[in-house]
This record gives sequence, structure tokens and C-alpha cells, in this order.
Amino acid sequence: MAPRAGAQKVCCNAPAAADMDTPPESPTSPGGGGVGGVGGPGGEMGSVGLLEPAPASGEVDLLGDNRAHVDHLHKGSPFGSLDSASAVAGTVKGPGVLVLRSQSAHPLDPLGPTEIAVAIATVRAAGATPEVRDGMRFVEVVLNEPDKNVVALADAYFFPPYQPTLYRPKAKGGAIYPLQLPPRQARLVVYNKRTNETSIWLVELSEVHATARGGHHRGKVLSSVVVPDVQPPMDAMEYAECEAVVKEYPPFVEAMKKRGIEDMDLVMVDPWCVGYYGEEDSPSRRLGRPLVFCRTESDCPLENGYARPVEGIHVLVDMRQMQVIEFEDRNFVPLPPPDPLRNYTAAASRGGVDRTDIKPLLITQPEGPSFRVNGHAVEWQKWNFRVGFTPREGLVIHTVAYDDGSRGRRSVAHRLSFVEMVVPYGDPHDPHYRKNAFDAGEDGLGRNAHSLKRGCDCLGHIKYFDAHFTNFLGGVETIENCVCMHEEDHGILWKHQDWRTGMTEVRRSRRLTVSFFCTVANYEYGFFWHFYQDGHIEAEVKLTGILSLGALKADENRRQGTVIAPGLYAPVHQHFFVARLDMAVDCNPGEGLNQVVEVNMKVEEPGPENPHNNAFYAEETLLRSELQAQRDCNALSHRHWIVRNTRTFNRTGQLTGYKLMPGSNCLPLAGPDAKFLRRAAFLNHNLWVTEYKRDECFPGGEFPNQNPRVGEGLPTWAKQDRKLEETDIVLWYVFGVTHVPRLEDWPVMPVEHVGFNLLPHGFFNCSPAVDVPPSEAAVEEVGIKEAPAKGVGPTDSIQPTLLSKL
Repeated sequence: MAPRAGAQKVCCNAPAAADMDTPPESPTSPGGGGVGGVGGPGGEMGSVGLLEPAPASGEVDLLGDNRAHVDHLHKGSPFGSLDSASAVAGTVKGPGVLVLRSQSAHPLDPLGPTEIAVAIATVRAAGATPEVRDGMRFVEVVLNEPDKNVVALADAYFFPPYQPTLYRPKAKGGAIYPLQLPPRQARLVVYNKRTNETSIWLVELSEVHATARGGHHRGKVLSSVVVPDVQPPMDAMEYAECEAVVKEYPPFVEAMKKRGIEDMDLVMVDPWCVGYYGEEDSPSRRLGRPLVFCRTESDCPLENGYARPVEGIHVLVDMRQMQVIEFEDRNFVPLPPPDPLRNYTAAASRGGVDRTDIKPLLITQPEGPSFRVNGHAVEWQKWNFRVGFTPREGLVIHTVAYDDGSRGRRSVAHRLSFVEMVVPYGDPHDPHYRKNAFDAGEDGLGRNAHSLKRGCDCLGHIKYFDAHFTNFLGGVETIENCVCMHEEDHGILWKHQDWRTGMTEVRRSRRLTVSFFCTVANYEYGFFWHFYQDGHIEAEVKLTGILSLGALKADENRRQGTVIAPGLYAPVHQHFFVARLDMAVDCNPGEGLNQVVEVNMKVEEPGPENPHNNAFYAEETLLRSELQAQRDCNALSHRHWIVRNTRTFNRTGQLTGYKLMPGSNCLPLAGPDAKFLRRAAFLNHNLWVTEYKRDECFPGGEFPNQNPRVGEGLPTWAKQDRKLEETDIVLWYVFGVTHVPRLEDWPVMPVEHVGFNLLPHGFFNCSPAVDVPPSEAAVEEVGIKEAPAKGVGPTDSIQPTLLSKL
């Protein structure tokens, strides 16, 4: 979709996470392979090598008297150049050059607190008048992610352990210079409360190194564009103000008294975005439509307030002026009686009894974890990637690659994230038909993330990452322990027993899990990326939390929900998630050498080729264009999709690839004219494939809140019908669950799992898990180690039962 008039689009932001501190253990290998298969010893970097190999401005030759300092850098950490104020030195033939890079952070590192503060101060200072500056509200400050070739340059030279790639000037025998990294940029979404305008700002962050202080930042405005006819996401500060305004509104107070509530401290007001149902919801006003709940006579913070929804009250709030602009007590419905099963806290706080037959389960790694972390770079087994975080998407996984022995570091994906989430409800009654939350685009998954607790959210040896955000007024806030990374035992990886000899080979599976949790109103969502030893990646969402309920009159019944207590029912609804998979299978950064093939299992027609009527085969169809690549899941044909490299082959001559294997899934249970689908037309298919464009980031457009435009975002981009036979591919996988509530989902819902897998398909020449070492068949108990079980090694005797067979 072309940008709206006057709007500037800049893509895929990545702010906020704290520095990681675990040093790596493997030294840089000067003769190793280049990033993503790019470059070589003293060579040039593929497509990036076309850049003019001349010294970048600002490079300084500090060798000579400073040679000892350079030697010190080389003798330090194997990632020595990652020190925040260090210089990068190249040891090459001819004159050496020490280059001070313009930024000490990797180009994909989320913005740190100082960078966020500098970006905000720069934008605020650029306001034309004091009134404009006072009205500024900072919705989002994120990293403006650079082009892929800049990331490749950073990985190849400035941020080892990957092979340094040097640039030779055209003059034979001349000095070799690296290119300097460009300054980092911040992208800001700013809402002006006085003018009701939304603007996008780009700020360049220049880092000035100082000997004692380790560098400081300064900012420069690169651009500022007002985006017309949009409303940016809501902020927690607005939600709190809205609740206070509603609870002080006299007609609302009277309506609550009519329902027997005198104490307004018992009332909970949850502001929701209004969506778009007609011109009255247009973005000319910033609107909120709250849902109301009420605690029982107890004001205890452990009370489940969602157990008593308040029905029949219509409230509309102008979120800019913070005024109630519409109020109507439309339908008197008595509050549901207090449900004795409503609370979910520990037994002592709810008058129940917790089970007592659970023994401790300890997960220990006495030698520490197998992963290594430096900054935001992660290495585990043969995987390596970078961890990012944004207020909208939450966790982002960058530059995923696999170390495949002699074939070097092989790229799998450039960027993986969850970019949108939609929760439509199936009850046609007011206010439930308006429950169509875009939890990423209207609220932000990342900004609602939790501070995770060791032993509760994650077990084992944990590496945490912090996240940094701006608040509405421009202050910088930190969520500590926002992202959790740890290893998990995952059962059997593979096993075989030779029935003739009784000899068994078995390997246990281990996976690396990177995750975060967030709360959006009543629901909790956990987002997980699992990396496995057999080369596959699993994306998983865990749904839990509290149902969004409605109240019923004594003689009322609704078939669009489940009655879970007297006067209390839970409407049916769906949860949809959109994963954006910027794939790069066996590609150098920015290289357009991927294609997508759909695979369906077909039953062979009866005939001479199928005399026993048992034959079936895999039929492949190349998805040649974006309109053809709008596809749905089909369990009957075992449908899946393979992203292949068009130039790289495995040992049998097949193209290398990665397969997207769907899990359980669904499509919207709504008519084609459903109002929420005008903003969420991307839900109409499970798979979309587009050519990569850096400004195409969010399937419903950047601003879905009160969006009057039909089909903005992914459906509009796909109408261009760009060719996909060999290009830089982006997969958009839409998956979800249909939730018909059960009594067992009350008072808090046990976790439900949904997701998909990315599996190597001809990517390797054999199983990449065949080299996983065996585990000891031993158990520690009361200080005694059991002897290894029989049938686990070549010295075990043949079992008697097998002897009788032989």
C-alpha cells in the first residue's frame, strides 16, 4: 500500500532492552566464514562490496604511538571491540588503520535509556512554540532499523565473532579501510494533545567518545512528518485518567447506586479503543469506550473484580479532553451475585485448601548454561541470533543463522516477530460486539510486558534482558527481567534399538527458549521462540488469564456464550496472531534468492500406476505472485509451505529450504461484512507472502486505532501482485484459536497453546542432530549414582529374549 499523502513510512522498529553481561568463551576466528556466507579472508562482502572502498569520514589513524593500545585490544575479550568506547583495529597487509566507529552499539541493539532520553529531548526542543512542546505526548520511541547491508557490515567487521570483512581501494597495494557504521537513528511517534495531530520523527543519534566517560550522545532531527487521519495507540496514563474521570461523573455514580454500589473504590473501569463502526468513530476525535466491572464488598487487592461485569451502561470518553461525552443507562441488569469460586489466589487468601502432595522439582545446571551472550548476541549449540524488543511487538529475533560445519554460518531468517493480534467476540449484544481488540496495534504487546520472576515464570539458569520505553510524558521507564532466556529438557530427541543385539542409541532433546509475557486487560499472553538441536524453530503462544464476562438477567440465556456461574456468562471469541517472518534461507543480507512452494498431499488416481489404490504423493506448486500466495491451511492435504533458496543445493541436488508447518488453526467466524474485518482483512487467509519492503511492517497498517480505511496494510500491499519466483521473501502467518469457554476456564484459564514450526527441509545433508552426545543413564539419589541401564552401549550383552528370537 502506498503511504497516505503527507505520511512518511519507516519500518520495523526495535527499542528497549538492557545490556547483557555474560561474556562469550569462543575466540574470534580470523579465517572463518563471512556473515551469512558473505566475504572471506581479506575479501569483499558480496553485494556490499560494491560500496566505494574509501575511508569513511571521521576515521582517525591512531596507530604509531598508540600501537600498544591496539595490541591491548587484541589481547582482551574475543569480542574485544564491543567495549562501549573502544576502537576497532584491522591487522592487514599494508598500512594498518584504527577506526573509531560512530556507534558503540550494534545497529540492531534496542535503544538504551540514554538514547531514548536524547531522542525525546531533541524532538521536544524542535517544537515550534511552547504550546506545541507542552502538548507533545510520546507514544513510541524505537530504533529505526538500518538496511540489511549495514547489519552485514556490522557483523562482519565491527562486531565479531564473525569474519572481519575489509575493503580494498582500487589502487593496487593501497591501504585497506573498513567502512564506518552510520549513526543510529531513533523513530518517534508523537501525539500532540493540543492539536490532535500525530507525527513521525526521525532523529540521528551521534555518539561522541570521551576518554573518561565512555561516550555521550547528541541528537539531530532528520525529518518530521504529520500523518493525517490517524490515532496512535492508547497509553496506560490515559487509561488511568479515563478511569478516574468516569468514576467521578455524577450520572455514572447514580447508575452504580441503582445497582447497589455506593463505594466507587470497588468499581473497575477498563478503557477499550472504540474500533471503527461508522463516522462517529472517526479519528477526528480520540475516543475510549470503557467496560465496567465491580468488586464485591471487599476492597482487597486479591479480589477478582472481573467476576462481576456491569451491563447496560454506555459510556464514551473523549480521551484528549478527558471528558465523558456520551452516557446512557440503557438496560438495567442486576449485578451478578458474588461467586464463591471467583478468586484464584493462594488458598489462605480465598478460604480454600491447596494440594499438599507436590514434592520439590529441581532443575540445576552445575556447570552453567550452554549458551553464550554478548550484548544482544546469542550463541547456543550451532544457533546464533540477536535479541531485540519493541513496545509494539515485544520480543524480536534478528539475524538467525546456523553454524553448519564446513559450510559455515548459514542464514535462516533476518527478522522474526509477532506483529499483530486481534480478538473478535461472537456475541452480537452491546457492548460485546465491540470487543475487537488489536492488542499490538492499539495497545502494544511490549509495553504491557511483565517483569519475570525466577522460579515462577522461568526455571533453570536464566539470562534476563531488560526493556526500556518512554512514557506518555517523555520519561524513560525500564521493565527489568522483561525477556527470559533459558535451556529446557524436551524429552527424547531420537532413539533406536537394534532388536537383534539389544544395543540402544538414545539422545535427549534440549531446546533454547526465549520468551516474554504480557497482560492486556483481563488476558495474559506468553510469546515463545524455541530453538532445537535438530535445526528447527518453534513459535508458540500461551494464552491464560481471566475471561471477559457478561451479566445476565435471571430469565435470560444466550447461545453465544457459556454460563459459568449464576448471572454470569463468557461469550465465545477468537484469538488471532500474526507472525511476520522475514526469511533469508541461505541468503546473504538483502539477497533476493528465495521462493515459496506450497505442498499438498494428493491421492493417486486408480489405474495402472496405482493398482492397489493406496498410492499418494506430494504435489508442489510454486507461488509465483502475491495474489496467488494468499493461502489457507488444509489439514486434509497436510498442506505446508517451503521457503527455498533458488541457487543452493544439497547433496541430492535438491534446493535447500525451510518448511513452515502449521499447527492447529482457524479462520474468522464472521460474515464478510463484519465491521471488524474492514480493519482486519488480513485475517481472511492463514498465509500471505510478499516481497520485502522496509516500510511494510504491520498487517493492519501502523495505526489501526479508529482506522476508517478498508483493508489498509497487508491486503493492499498484496494487490500489487509483485513477483515472488526469486526475491527477498516475507511470510505473514496468521494463526489462532476459537475459544468456546468451559467451566474449567474459571476463575483463571489454564494455559492454551497455539503456534507453528519452521523445519529444515533439505537444508542439511542429513540429520543435524546425529552429533548430539549421549547423556549419562544415571540418577543421583541419596548420594548414590545408579549404574548405567542395560542396552545403552556396545559392551552390553544380548538380551535373552532377543537370543531366543535369533
